[in-house]
Amino acid sequence: MRRPRCRPTASCNGRPARRWPPRRTMRQPSKTMRADRRPTLFGPLRTFLLGVAATGTLFSQGPTDSLAATRALLDSGKVQEGETAIRVYLASHPSSADAHFLLGYALFREQKAQASLDEFTAGAKFRRPGSVELKIVAADYVMLNDLSDADKWFSQVVRESPNDADAWYLLGRTKYNENEFAAAIAALEHALTLHPKLVEAENNIGLAWKELNDKDKARSAFATAIAWQGDAPLDAQPFLNLGTLCAESQENEKALPLLLRAQSLAPGNPSVHEELGKVYLAMNRLAEAQAELERAVALSPETSSLHYKLGQVLRKEGQSARAQEEFAICERLNGAHSSSKTPNPPAGNPRDPQ
Repeated sequence: MRRPRCRPTASCNGRPARRWPPRRTMRQPSKTMRADRRPTLFGPLRTFLLGVAATGTLFSQGPTDSLAATRALLDSGKVQEGETAIRVYLASHPSSADAHFLLGYALFREQKAQASLDEFTAGAKFRRPGSVELKIVAADYVMLNDLSDADKWFSQVVRESPNDADAWYLLGRTKYNENEFAAAIAALEHALTLHPKLVEAENNIGLAWKELNDKDKARSAFATAIAWQGDAPLDAQPFLNLGTLCAESQENEKALPLLLRAQSLAPGNPSVHEELGKVYLAMNRLAEAQAELERAVALSPETSSLHYKLGQVLRKEGQSARAQEEFAICERLNGAHSSSKTPNPPAGNPRDPQ
């Protein structure tokens, strides 16, 4: 069943907003889009929205907030209880825009994107949503892999709230996922003017410059994101990205300490172990390469390329039987159309919890 577009606006003359008709086709992501881009957006977005909820500023609240108890349930992480309470409230207050929007938020927290959009559509019949609410609409479209509409609503948010650094950051991440790298850099740089030394923004600027084949600017951005963290870094991603860039330039001695720091910050990230394994292999440190790739496989057993890389190391070590086992697993996973791209969860970043 095709899903309807959410239209979280109401006309200026006070008439209820109409539900958009079903779209004829869902726009498919570009075949050239890297598989590791989209997931990195959801982490910081969800974290930001949870943070807003914790401050009690999510959605409109009057001096007599009839949904205060329900908001408290959501703020404390009792999302399913909160959803139940909102539905009870809506049964007797079906025209409450605040309740529909709050239910949309609760469903977003439960990662039920389409149901969330339906509630924003219902609520928009009675009140125009604000910019914070529109962030959730955009987030729902991210979860539905509809980056075009996510871009549309994040763009609307920054028009309405031009001083919202998080919105500019999230717009930049969306542009990056759409392969609009120059536009991504512009949005991320604007986020930095509003929130100086925002490590995630500088790191993602580096990723965009790398995609534009400007390795010097990418290297500079990653190094800056590292420097901004001082002596007690929390975000592993700049270390991973700069280490990977050095390894791609055969600068393995420079890459190794960067990747080891990334490992210490994000031990559960299979991409870190994969890159370390590749560097150890290039340095002919086969036992260490094997150990890192085995950790990567344990963390992401359905990633076919990791089994292939591990098989290569095992074969080079003379472990032919085990190597053949890994190659066979790789072939089976490829036949099942499993991902060949190693996941890169944003662990170690306080804005991007696992």
